[in-house]
Order: sequence, then C-alpha cells, then structure tokens
Amino acid sequence: MKHAHHAGRLVIVGFGSIGQGVLPLILKHIDMDPARISIVTAESRGKEVADCYNVSFHQLELTQDNYRDVLASFVGPGDFLVNVSVEVSSLALMVFCREVGALYLDTCIEPWAGGYTDPSLTPSWRTNYALRESVLQLKSTHSQPTAVVTHGANPGLVSHFVKQALLDIAHDTGRALVLSQDHRLGWATLAQELGVKTIHIAERDTQVSNRCTKAVGEFVNTWSIDGFVSEGCQPAELGWGSHERHWPHDAHRHDFGCQSAIYLLRPGASQRVRSWTPLEGPFHGFLITHNESISIADYLTVGKGAEATYRPTVHYAYHPADDAVLSLHELAGKNWVLQSRKRLMMDEISSGIDELGVLLMGHAKGAYWYGSRLSIGEARELVRFNNATSLQVTVAVLAGIVWALENPMKGVVEPDEMDFQRILGICRPYLGEVVGKYSNWTPLQDRQRLFPEQVDLEDPWQFKNFRVE
Repeated sequence: MKHAHHAGRLVIVGFGSIGQGVLPLILKHIDMDPARISIVTAESRGKEVADCYNVSFHQLELTQDNYRDVLASFVGPGDFLVNVSVEVSSLALMVFCREVGALYLDTCIEPWAGGYTDPSLTPSWRTNYALRESVLQLKSTHSQPTAVVTHGANPGLVSHFVKQALLDIAHDTGRALVLSQDHRLGWATLAQELGVKTIHIAERDTQVSNRCTKAVGEFVNTWSIDGFVSEGCQPAELGWGSHERHWPHDAHRHDFGCQSAIYLLRPGASQRVRSWTPLEGPFHGFLITHNESISIADYLTVGKGAEATYRPTVHYAYHPADDAVLSLHELAGKNWVLQSRKRLMMDEISSGIDELGVLLMGHAKGAYWYGSRLSIGEARELVRFNNATSLQVTVAVLAGIVWALENPMKGVVEPDEMDFQRILGICRPYLGEVVGKYSNWTPLQDRQRLFPEQVDLEDPWQFKNFRVE
C-alpha cells in the first residue's frame, strides 16, 4: 500500500541503522521516484544499501559552518528533510527547512557535537528539557511547513501507545471520556479521572548475537552506539508527577519553560529503576533521558507549571540487549569514556525480541502495559536492513513522514499532538504482536525481602520507591 505521494525531493541526513532501515520502507509505502532521494552522511557506512536502491549517496559532514551551503543543493520548497543523524543540530536544520519551505522530521532533538556532555555548559542546558524548550520556541500561530519532532519509537510511537492505553483502561473500567479525545485537556483529564499516577516507557531487548560475548574495550548495541552513549551521558531526567512527595537529594528544577520535569546530577545510564513488561516480568532498567518523558508529562498536565493540579510521573526504563548492558558497565567504569571499538548487532543476531511499550500504573486495575513485541525473525521477514529494535523506530519514522505529507502546514508538531489512530494504523503491520496486559505488579513487590527498607506501603507509586539506593 502506498500511504502518500511526494512529488518533491527527500534527503536523509545520517545513514546509520535507522537511515538504512527506513529507506526500504519509504520506497515501499511512499509514491515517489527513487532518483529524488539523496543520502547526506558523514561516514561511508551504508553506501552499499543506497546503491542497492539506486539512491544517490553523498559523504558530506554537516557542521555549524557549512550545513546551510551543503543542504542548499538538496533541499528547497516542497522538499522533505529526514534527520536521523547524530551531532547535527535539529534546531538548526528545522530553522533552515522553515526558511526554504521544506518539511522536516527527526527522531530526537540533537545538539551540535558536545551539546550533551560539554562540562562548560550547566547541567540544566545539557538536558532534553532545555533542547525541547528551544524547539517549542519555533511554534507559531501562523501557518508554517510541518516539522515533526522526536518521532521514532521512543520518543514518538510510545506517545500514541499512551493514548490507546488510556482508552483501553477507560473502556475496561467503565469510565466515559470527559472531553473530546482530540483535545489535549481531554486526554489529561481522562488520565486524571482514571487515577494514572505514573507512566513508564518500559522496554526489554533480549536480542543476542551468534558471536561471542562482547570483547573488552568494545561497545555492542542493537542500534546507534553513538546515539545511545550520548543520551546515556546526559543528566537523568523524568516527568515529575503532582503526587510526588519525595525530593531526590540531587534533583533540580528548571527556571524556565513548562516545569513538567526534573533532572538529577548523575548520568541517566548510571541510574536504574524498577519496571515491568509482560514477558520479562520485573526488571531493572536504566533511567535514560528521553524527550517523551517530558512531553507526555507536559501533555497530560491539568493546570500550569509547578502548581499543576494533576501530572503523572513519566520516565524511560530501558533494559537493552545483554551485551549492551555489559558495554554500559565497562563505559561507566572508564568514567564515561567511550570504548575504542564499536559493534552494531544486525546480521549477527541469532534470536530475541524487543518488547517495547508503556506501563500505566495507579488506576483502578493496577498496572497496564500496552505495546509491541517484535522478534528478530519477524523483523527480517518484514523489511531488509532492520533488526527488531530498529524496525520499531523506522516504521514510526515512516508514519511521521506520511502524516507530515498529509498535514504539510502544521508548523512544529510533537507526537502527542498527532492523530494517534493514523500513526498506529501505519505502524501495526510492522510491530509484531501488539498487546495490552494488566498486572498487579507494583514497584514495592518483593521489596524488603532481604533487608528492611524505608518504603511507603500506602503509596507504591512515588519515585523514591523506584530507585535503586
């Protein structure tokens, strides 16, 4: 099925695992001439994939000094820029596309090199909260070319999972919608009425390699290593719920913006949190900073700022592939200096799934997980140049492109503001088993099993009970 037609040019900036994985999806589901697609990337990696589809490949590094000159020959009025790069400013490319009249999409809000880790920047300005606020400044009441920001799997697809999960819980508990579900306040009020206190983006990747376990001095992952390490080194962040009574000792608020989140003075990849998925059960995930932790908490806020009457606590709880966990352990031991060798697991994966969903807790039915369970075998049968992790991202990129082509003058748009049914309709054929499961699990389950702890048995949803002290 062709979901949309595009008569203009399309340029993919960056061509790692996501760029390579989304190209066959674009050619399969968007009616356009492959000769009008260009790849602009800093590395030679992926040229054979571009050649396979007769797509032009240009090894050109974008910098603060040259990005306008380089892109001027690829992007103009009516064209589309898909940004899946690292260390290239999303804000800069977004502004450029607006000026030339082009559509835009990215999977995260990326700064220029060093923006995540430069010690000369205050921790507050190295957060996704600050990056998001800088992009939201581009929102306008006037019609502008559509710029879809942060639309991969997470951030992106999970925001649509949240809406479907809220409707499922409302149906199963007999609660009617308070306002139109197309309204931001309607969704926020629904979450409040249902009693949702916290939302985890709960992910467990069990993909394994047919090669030996990772070597010393090697970082292994199932998706972008540079991207994972960068976000893992940012301050840990989470959307901060209105019900929270505990204040982490190293937590800070921002003195600007929507006040939907806080950050901790520690790398996200150093902080583990308790979470749950249906197949894995309870697990420890890493509190990796992600834009959806901030945008979902903001979108579901009733009231304003720090004085909101309702807001859920939202955070990512990520257990990557086991070799990636070993890689993170070694990275932390080297004081966050990246290993000299990198290995992206793709063809070598022998088995495993990526179980990615949203876990809504505190409502009348306890906990509800809704999401995708996609195996490596299914991913390979569906689309070339993908594994289970990358396909959950690339199909969401495809859906975001289609939505932008169908809504070309919406200005800056976050996933939470898009038509979730349209997005899920495009994505579902590529997500393996899409399921919703209830559970009575709470973060207090099996706590105090070995030693006494200071926990609030009456309120298992406070963030203090998620932390590994």
